[in-house]
Amino acid sequence: MLFLLWLVVVPTSLLLALGVVLLFMGEAPLNVLMGILVLALSGAAVTGVVLVWVFVRREANLSRLQSDFVSKVSHELRTPLTSIRLFAETLALRRADPVAQDKCVEGLSRESTRLQELIDRLLDWGRMESGGREFVLRDTDLRSIVVAALEAFEPVRERRHVELAVALPPESLLVHADRGAMTDALLNLLTNAYKYGGDPPRIELGFELRAKEARVTVRDNGHGIPDAEHKRIFQKFYRVDDRLSREREGSGLGLAIVKHVMKAHEGRVELVSHAGNGSAFSLVLPVLAAHGAEHATRRESIVPSTPA
Repeated sequence: MLFLLWLVVVPTSLLLALGVVLLFMGEAPLNVLMGILVLALSGAAVTGVVLVWVFVRREANLSRLQSDFVSKVSHELRTPLTSIRLFAETLALRRADPVAQDKCVEGLSRESTRLQELIDRLLDWGRMESGGREFVLRDTDLRSIVVAALEAFEPVRERRHVELAVALPPESLLVHADRGAMTDALLNLLTNAYKYGGDPPRIELGFELRAKEARVTVRDNGHGIPDAEHKRIFQKFYRVDDRLSREREGSGLGLAIVKHVMKAHEGRVELVSHAGNGSAFSLVLPVLAAHGAEHATRRESIVPSTPA
């Protein structure tokens, strides 16, 4: 790459010097015209070099992120597969031990579920990337979405003691949303708070209604996120601390999926976090009705996914 750049830079520099000489030292109008043309050609060449450099750097960064992603996903897939193999071997060797059998069956169920969730996330992101993911938006109460996310989060929370404080929105609060996609987005935030919270982790799930927007916030007591990383963490495959990421499960797609889901709902995800003070992620959605939901007109729409 460096050799190719020199092949362009050196001739461009010579052309630029020739143009200056012709422009300022030439006597005939033809020399002046030639000088202007050479300078214009040199400027175009320099612009081309800069654009090529930018595109090459972007592709190199994307390639590095993809390679890192493949490495992380391979590790994440290997972990449950190894556990499944060990549980299966133990089950085959200790068939006469009912207690061991029960533990192995429980472990097989847990690890297969974990593997399925990872594969589903990868497939879901693939559909979003290709624009093949459709969101079926229906009028639904926000409280049911929050409750569904909490129920899905409960098995994760039981792995270690987690202090969880919840403030539920009222049942009468309606939003136009894909129930499954919004539940998964909120579950992503809860899971991240569990992974990167303190020891023991404390999670607060709060609700706030501002004007015509509903805000569901997940706050943790972790180390926080530096200001410089706030935008980058929503990029696909990106994780703040690579050393820490090796100690935590995850593919680096969770927040990218959350951002994509909120965009499809004409909402947004907001982050308030500072290093050492924990993080607060908020899902912000337009509100349809706050009262009299039983008389609201029910409607349904399908929003095709735009490539992420």
